[in-house]
Amino acid sequence: MLTEDDIEKYICAGRIACLVARDAEHYVKPEVKLLDLANYIESKIKELGGEPAFPVNISINNIAAHYTPLPRDETIIPSEAVIKIDIGVHVDGYIADTAITVSLSDRYSLLVESVKQALEKALANVVPGKKFSEVGALIEKVVKDHGFKPVYNLSGHNIDRYLIHAGETIPNFNDRLNFGKFQVGRVYAIEPFATNGVGFVVETSTITIYALKYNPKKIRSLTRDTYSIYMLIYNSRKTLPFAKRWYKVNDISAQIDNVLNELHRNNLLIQYPVLIEKSNGIVVQFEHTVLIDNKGSVTITTKC
Repeated sequence: MLTEDDIEKYICAGRIACLVARDAEHYVKPEVKLLDLANYIESKIKELGGEPAFPVNISINNIAAHYTPLPRDETIIPSEAVIKIDIGVHVDGYIADTAITVSLSDRYSLLVESVKQALEKALANVVPGKKFSEVGALIEKVVKDHGFKPVYNLSGHNIDRYLIHAGETIPNFNDRLNFGKFQVGRVYAIEPFATNGVGFVVETSTITIYALKYNPKKIRSLTRDTYSIYMLIYNSRKTLPFAKRWYKVNDISAQIDNVLNELHRNNLLIQYPVLIEKSNGIVVQFEHTVLIDNKGSVTITTKC
């Protein structure tokens, strides 16, 4: 069960995520560099007393997830683009996860509205004992009623301390094989995605986000420089995801590719491929984090 201290830290993380998401929405404009936007968001998280739970995901148009800017990324926001911004904040390992979509074109306003409404409907039904599949069915119905498709192979998830994806999935459709139920004392990210495409995402060969695995025996076999950088990252991140652009000091940036390659060879690294919509359809995403305590459900990422 969650203690009062646990709940307080989750609520603090949620408030920071809410404030940052609100500010980020106003920062999104054509020609803005993704690197500048990412640095702004992550600096704001720290300024407000939190830490990024993962590198901010900034996903444009058909990109659905897992893109964060590289160290010298020159990518800019195109005109009339649809931009998803997925923000994670942790306070002492207690995580709040939220996402918004900003469309710079009225062309996609109905798609955006469908996901907003789907999230509102889902949040109203997050109660103890409710089946995950039932909430997924609600999301699917709202999206389809607007003429679009949910993204079937992306889902919400439960959250634990230092764990963004803690083992359970909340589908965005009526998945009859998912027997999970919402429970008191747990935290959930409700995360509908929808598209004007076929409704599935596929992996690309591009990797911009990583996380460490912990295996003491294999860690001891690393070369000295890789061991040093592994411990530097692990001491600040545990197994939370990180980006290469975070490690640019003390000559680490010159070594980071070699370090990541060695960690990968030793099975000490998780890689998160960038995900795109299979038919190159436009993808929209919204997300909030819900905490269920003895008094009921609290959406912690709307409290700012």
